[in-house]
Amino acid sequence: MSQKILFIGDFGIDDIIALLFAYYNPEIEIVGIVVDYGNISKENATKTASYIQEITGLTKVPLIGGAIRPLTGEVPTYFPEIHGEFGMGPIIPKFNTNNHIEEFENFHEILSVVNQYQNELIIVNVGRLTSLATAIVLYPNQMSKIKDLYIMGGAFLYPGNASPIAEANFYSDHYAANLVLTYAKNVKIFPLNITNYAIIPENIVNKIDKYFKENDDPAGQLIKPMIDYYSNWYKKRDPSILGGPLHDLLTLWAVDNNDLFQFVEKPVKIVTSNDDGRGFSIGDFRPYKDLADYPIHSIAIRFDYKDFLLDIVKTFTKDPSLDERK
Repeated sequence: MSQKILFIGDFGIDDIIALLFAYYNPEIEIVGIVVDYGNISKENATKTASYIQEITGLTKVPLIGGAIRPLTGEVPTYFPEIHGEFGMGPIIPKFNTNNHIEEFENFHEILSVVNQYQNELIIVNVGRLTSLATAIVLYPNQMSKIKDLYIMGGAFLYPGNASPIAEANFYSDHYAANLVLTYAKNVKIFPLNITNYAIIPENIVNKIDKYFKENDDPAGQLIKPMIDYYSNWYKKRDPSILGGPLHDLLTLWAVDNNDLFQFVEKPVKIVTSNDDGRGFSIGDFRPYKDLADYPIHSIAIRFDYKDFLLDIVKTFTKDPSLDERK
């Protein structure tokens, strides 16, 4: 039976690669998508989500309007230089003019998804945590029925990417991140410690692209130009890196591959000050019997990179022979 996923994303390139992976994976069923601000504006993210629905034919998956700004009330900063104007790198989608997507507010529809699937529903939150925090505050009884919660965020004893110590999802709405990790249960956190290594090498990207071109698959042909755009930005910033880390893809991949990860159970807290510590993810890793009195969550600290690559290739191309050894 396929895993039922409510996807909450801020529609950057790695979000869209994750959604395309789910589309080609029979073990994963996206049953709802919450469209948030983050890497791009909520307005542009909404248009992109609708486009992804059309190109994949998954038009029956409900789109839910998420947050437009963080709980702090700050005006969000967007990152077109990393993700492109519409979160698809150099690609400007050809929107269906018959489907006018306006700014929409139907957040209450998250209850329909939660109530329909209840204890089998997994939430994968790979963007800012504003919408998830809002749902936990508004609907605590219903949200307690969630089977598992997978969160891409944080950096534990590891450098940040939004500040020297903080990861972008936690930094951008530190109040929401701390609220979620204070009240949510059955949480698995996927921090930069491991997601920074979720890189698909260029030769593998090219082989995946060749497969989709040979099969005239328009959805699959989105993958290479997006990853190339994303990786080029990362390589300009750090010439030693092999490509752009697909943080969100790894987090979604983990839903059906928990056995290929190592987790530790640690007390976790997010710094909510607005000084240099903003968004810092504190995990008590001391080897003591008595640790800090923070909520305890599962933190992913290792994963099997080889199996990750092999499964990505197998899922996208249906051909496990196209691996990194070729």
